[in-house]
Amino acid sequence: MTLDTTASIRAERVPSPVTCRRLARLEDLPPVAGRRVLVRADLNAPLRETGTGGYEVSDDFRLRACVPTLTWLLERGAHVSVCSHLGRPRGRVDLRYSMTPVRERMAILAPGVEVMENLRFDPGEEANDPEFVRRLVKGFDYYVNDAFGACHRRHASIVGPPLLLPSVAGRLLQREVEALSRLLINPERPFVAVLGGVKVADKLGLLASLSQKVDRLYLGGAMSFTFLAAMGHDVGNSPVEPTLFDEALWLLCHYQLELPVDLVALSPDGSFEFGTAQSGSARTFGVDLLPGWRGADIGPATRASFGDAIARAGTVLWDGPMGVFEDPRFGEGTRSVAQAVASSQGFSVVGGGETAAAVHALHLEQGIDHVSSGGGATLEFIEKGDLPGLAALRENVNVALR
Repeated sequence: MTLDTTASIRAERVPSPVTCRRLARLEDLPPVAGRRVLVRADLNAPLRETGTGGYEVSDDFRLRACVPTLTWLLERGAHVSVCSHLGRPRGRVDLRYSMTPVRERMAILAPGVEVMENLRFDPGEEANDPEFVRRLVKGFDYYVNDAFGACHRRHASIVGPPLLLPSVAGRLLQREVEALSRLLINPERPFVAVLGGVKVADKLGLLASLSQKVDRLYLGGAMSFTFLAAMGHDVGNSPVEPTLFDEALWLLCHYQLELPVDLVALSPDGSFEFGTAQSGSARTFGVDLLPGWRGADIGPATRASFGDAIARAGTVLWDGPMGVFEDPRFGEGTRSVAQAVASSQGFSVVGGGETAAAVHALHLEQGIDHVSSGGGATLEFIEKGDLPGLAALRENVNVALR
């Protein structure tokens, strides 16, 4: 396949407003009093060791996100069971990924809710096995999907239950779709997107799709090094994906992509440190680094440029850190973008994963209109305008909901 054909195919994947149709919601269910309701949530929370051989939830953001749905059902007399995956146990029982620490935290956040064991302990979950779906929904009357972060997966618990039970979207799923749809349908102008993170390959389709919708698209983080290197800049020992140089150049030639104009880099003798001890030195360069130096953050001029664009925006999307923000020497780029987004007067959306973690660490959630719980699901929805989990809810609406 030629470069032009490949890039054109990527660019054609533009979201269509028709895929953002209204989903059935909790209010569309028949009376739930005395009924058993299966809720698919995204309880894939980070864990940490307790020091006594066990684990505990270290960040309950995703757990708290599903509480409004669970509370609505409990207050109306439903018997609620929630199911989720946790980590990647590869279809077998692995006690490192037991739901026990999640269950303990959920007992505090949503008393009275049963938390089922890790869905991915059974290979039928990721294989979308119909028999696994039948076992999962047996004995339940209704199904609620509140796991936006997993809706890009064609897994059994996501796309299977709507085939067998009256099914609706939960509060979190509904809120995610409504907020992200504002980016796809008549966004307030100017529309500014800032993308960071590591892998260019994961975001090529998103870049092509977004480039046709936004007024300005700013690239930072490790992914920017592939674009800079493709243009002939010396990025030292920074991570690059040489096989994507042609596609990077095609995107740069056809769309308004803005790259960093200066970088903060780590010396060749250094390593990244997430605690107090630090090795090596940090130095600010232009976009050309000395041999062996590794780019780790955007520089002050880039921070100012990105911040000015965000301040003038009517709509802002930010996904991906601007550097190795866990190391305090290279966290200023991510911090400055986060503060600019939180201060923006425009409608602001922050992607999930590391970006959401940075926002939470900086305590800036209150200044942002929507912090997504999605990660990969968020990016795929923005790129394609739909997700398998959403399509399953729309296409298999049970007559009992009408």
